Amino acid sequence: MDADRLGDLCLGFNGAVAENPFPRDREVTVFKVGGKVFAISALGGEPLKVSLKCEPDLAVRLRAEHPAIVPGWHLNKRHWNTVTLDGSLPDAMVRELVEDSYDLVVARLPRAERLRLDWPGEAGDGAR
Repeated sequence: MDADRLGDLCLGFNGAVAENPFPRDREVTVFKVGGKVFAISALGGEPLKVSLKCEPDLAVRLRAEHPAIVPGWHLNKRHWNTVTLDGSLPDAMVRELVEDSYDLVVARLPRAERLRLDWPGEAGDGAR
């Protein structure tokens, strides 16, 4: 997955926006929904990396199984992973990790916001 595809993926979710909030590092893009961060990436970085929210138990398991997934850099390592997009992970897995991060953030938004986003998880079990 390249930077353009990652950006398109993140912005493809309902209500997702991209910001560059760090004046000293305009390369860092923060993807948010409802004002909350679900992905962070230096889209011009080599290798390309993205930090994503993750359920704590799953985060530990993913790190043990995939060398390209490490604790979140400069983030709460219990809830964030940094994923190196070096081709070692299938694109489908990367898409799932991004979607899971988005879902974790949306699930914690107020119900009215979840309804406004037409979030599939609001209709039932939280799964997309």
